[in-house]
Amino acid sequence: MPGQKPEERQSSVRKGTTQSVLRSLLRLKVPAHSAAIFATLDQGYPHGIDPQTSTRILSELAKQGALDVMRTSLAWHEMNRYELNYFHYSAVFDACTRTNAWL
Repeated sequence: MPGQKPEERQSSVRKGTTQSVLRSLLRLKVPAHSAAIFATLDQGYPHGIDPQTSTRILSELAKQGALDVMRTSLAWHEMNRYELNYFHYSAVFDACTRTNAWL
């Protein structure tokens, strides 16, 4: 957008991509095949994903009750060796605690 600093434009693009990826993930039929989840994440983040965006995705999937998709997304992060930290695992832990659906 005109008048925005480059870093603000990048942040805006990331948020749009994240919302688009989340919508795509939440539309997948349950149980979603892991290949479909991996393809959605690969397409949305072809150059990698930053830790904050990862946290946002995992947290939102947990809030929406998409535990299978959340688990597979976590596996995608691990498989691609993306940074996972306390916040990522906390989102998964909280979702499993709320629903009593342990990994």
